[in-house]
Amino acid sequence: MASPGLQESSVYCPYCGESIEVLLNPEDVGLDYIEDCQVCCRPIEFSLRESAGGWLEAEVRSDAE
Repeated sequence: MASPGLQESSVYCPYCGESIEVLLNPEDVGLDYIEDCQVCCRPIEFSLRESAGGWLEAEVRSDAE
């Protein structure tokens, strides 16, 4: 279960295409960071923003994009 303030989300790995569960932290809004895929272990680049409704949205990409 997620800690208060953290939002659980599913994203698709840009390398292997698998759906993975990640925890998004509101303190990371506006930041770019790297997290390894839980399936293929390749580095996924995350950009985190807050939607108009207050939900966190993660944009993911490979380091080649």
